[in-house]
Amino acid sequence: MIHSSRARRVLAPAAAALLCGALAACGADDSPAAGPGKPSAASAPSVKPTAPTAPTAPATPAAGSPAPTLPPGPGGAAPVFSHGTRDGGKRVALTFDADMTADQDKRAARGARFDNPQLIATLRRLKVPATVFMTGKWAEQYPAQARSIGGDPLFEVANHSYAHHAFSTPCYKLPTVPLKGARADVERAFDAFRRAGVKNTVPYFRFPGGCHNDAVLRAIGPTKATAVQWDVVSGDAFAKQAGPVAETVLSQVKPGSVVVMHCTRSAAPVTEEAIRRIVPGLRAKGYEFVRVSDLIAGH
Repeated sequence: MIHSSRARRVLAPAAAALLCGALAACGADDSPAAGPGKPSAASAPSVKPTAPTAPTAPATPAAGSPAPTLPPGPGGAAPVFSHGTRDGGKRVALTFDADMTADQDKRAARGARFDNPQLIATLRRLKVPATVFMTGKWAEQYPAQARSIGGDPLFEVANHSYAHHAFSTPCYKLPTVPLKGARADVERAFDAFRRAGVKNTVPYFRFPGGCHNDAVLRAIGPTKATAVQWDVVSGDAFAKQAGPVAETVLSQVKPGSVVVMHCTRSAAPVTEEAIRRIVPGLRAKGYEFVRVSDLIAGH
């Protein structure tokens, strides 16, 4: 987990590039050439399987209780959360970015699919709680699905910007939100959720591409949102086979991990199949699936 401005700056450049690339891909050109690199699973420690854990639905927060957040950083900057405690038990949060950019409306009108209802159905069938990081444009394009996800106690909906533009540069050639417009962009996405009727929203924000700096953290601080990063990149963006995606997740998850995946068929077509391998695989290792809010609450 990253607690300070200085800690955020010392992320290993290679790791940061790998992580940012996986997310930036979903809002960029859908060509395979734009796809992210995949982390190697070869060096990940093996985990001895244990008896499978029976799937159970997560506890539902008390009505009206606010989702937990981290205290603000220096100067009121938004705090950054990357993973939960490593000694808090075998708990893992699967997160799914529902990406859609401002220039993809016409493609959606021509039949391109930026949703993935089968993935959501599979998560429900397997009783896997998850956090969906949704752009405002996605909620506007798929309001019925956004309401359904946001009305299901299994899930929580977090903010992934209005139209998946970068909040700092360079950021994988994404269009850029000006610093003075950063707060307004975050608030615009939350407004889109409200207009779509999304109920179970949480005050968390994920930067498109994962790209951020101290200035933009201070700029969005007044939104009172906790910035949520990750520590496991699934590699599902533009993947053509589910097996490598599942193996990456199974080999890299640690107690408290936040896994980043995607909820858009156009840019992540094998995610649902990968989930059907990941969920039983992690349960066989004794892992419990929780939402980001559960990890933050246990921090």
